[in-house]
Amino acid sequence: MSKKNKKNQNDEATAVKDESLNEENNIKQQDQDKQVEDKEFDPAEKIAQLEEQLEHEKKEYLFLMADMENLRRRTAREKIDIVKNGTENAMRDLLPVVDDFERALEAINKGGDLDSLKEGVELIYNKFVKYLESQHVTAIDSTGKDFDTDVHDAVTMFPGDPSMKGKVIDTTIKGYMINDKVLRHAKVVVGS
Repeated sequence: MSKKNKKNQNDEATAVKDESLNEENNIKQQDQDKQVEDKEFDPAEKIAQLEEQLEHEKKEYLFLMADMENLRRRTAREKIDIVKNGTENAMRDLLPVVDDFERALEAINKGGDLDSLKEGVELIYNKFVKYLESQHVTAIDSTGKDFDTDVHDAVTMFPGDPSMKGKVIDTTIKGYMINDKVLRHAKVVVGS
């Protein structure tokens, strides 16, 4: 045999040997993979893992619910404080008007000058109107305007001039708005 043939036979033998080693390694790897898969899909182990995950999720859920409840309580408390303090500020700003009325009543009881009393009441009225404006409360201008059910309450219908049909003839009680919302509807007489 020539050296070349021997070398080819040796190469073939080596290749066959390498192939059989590769097959053995593949079989061993598959066996190991199967064992790992068997361990991964062990039902008892998987159940324990899922139970642990469920416990963790339950705890997180309970923490979130507690946080939500705390937020709800804190918000309610803050809302009450805002309303309480808002009312407190409004009443504090009204006290000077009450003081002025007390002084006016005292002057009336003493029998003061009628013109000065009238002037004092007008000053109190103007002070009170300014206070209302500072609180964004404005009077609804009604007389001579078209009747609007959103801001007017018709007290009565009055037959009259056809040009005044559907218009406000007289305002019996003034209406007021606060921040573009009706605080009190104006009581009006409407032409028919």
